[in-house]
Amino acid sequence: MADLTHIDAEGNARMVDVADKPETERIAVARASVIMQPHTLKLIQNRALKKGDVLAVAQLAGIMAAKRTPDLIPLCHPLALTSVKVALDCDAARSAVDIEATCKLVGRTGVEMEALTAASVAALTVYDMCKAIDRGMTITDVRLVHKSGGKSGTWEAR
Repeated sequence: MADLTHIDAEGNARMVDVADKPETERIAVARASVIMQPHTLKLIQNRALKKGDVLAVAQLAGIMAAKRTPDLIPLCHPLALTSVKVALDCDAARSAVDIEATCKLVGRTGVEMEALTAASVAALTVYDMCKAIDRGMTITDVRLVHKSGGKSGTWEAR
């Protein structure tokens, strides 16, 4: 089992020192889904909810969340993200909003947490904007699907 990088020899939490790592282009892609009633999805697609355009607001929330990740996750480094993209698609067959967040930078540490945070907050925003009509929505399958850059290279989910 690999050593835990965020724990020192005495068991204390620590932020990893990345000063000696080379800067490389790093990309991470995360996904999430919000499963809901078909009627709720139709309201989202028709932009008929009183709170506004759910997809546009959730997209913006995801982008903003990626930039605030070190404020939410205690040992994350503040990063100079060069790109954050959040895409939301409606899948009528599954009655779902699918979210994909992509974060990029050139730096010394990865952007997996930023992509996961973006996808998660976008999903939470969909829930928040629709909860008055569908409290039974489920946020599912929050996961990393791709990362590249750094010493460990490229990783793809199966």
